[in-house]
Amino acid sequence: MRPLFTLLITLLALSSHAAENPLIWGENNNWNQFEYEFDDTTKWQELQHQLPPYPKAENFIPITLGARSSNQFFVDYASVTASDDGVVRYGMVIKSPSGAETVSFEGMRCTSGERKLYAFGRSDGKGGGEWSRNRYAKWEPIRGRSLNDFRRELFHHYFCTVEGAVKLPAIQRNLKSGGTYSRD
Repeated sequence: MRPLFTLLITLLALSSHAAENPLIWGENNNWNQFEYEFDDTTKWQELQHQLPPYPKAENFIPITLGARSSNQFFVDYASVTASDDGVVRYGMVIKSPSGAETVSFEGMRCTSGERKLYAFGRSDGKGGGEWSRNRYAKWEPIRGRSLNDFRRELFHHYFCTVEGAVKLPAIQRNLKSGGTYSRD
């Protein structure tokens, strides 16, 4: 009886440890940070950027997430930039089935798998609006666990390669063609 009890306690302890520390790259572990801190001897510095004009519907490029979400996702094609600092910046519009819109201006660091929310959009109800800067903007890991996971889709299929951010002409081509590979 005692060996069975000991085995049960050990299994419970292991399962709780695994739940707290899942072995998924970029999530809830610091393995990616360990190598990152020793790889680069020069400190990366983000370039200053300006907020783009508010997104217009004629510049929307749809991003398909398949059946994972009932929302519609659009990148503002006119706002996409690929800077010398390795950050791809873009405007994003998310439309819910009820017609509500969420507008944001974001950045993605391909070399570290991070994203930053620079500003939120406030619509004027007439097809325009204005930006409100995010006072708490910081770099955060791109996580891939939600139904509305457009950032992971953009990271893997539109903006980034294993070498880092792709050049703007390639990003524009990816946006117009539906990603880096055929989905058929």
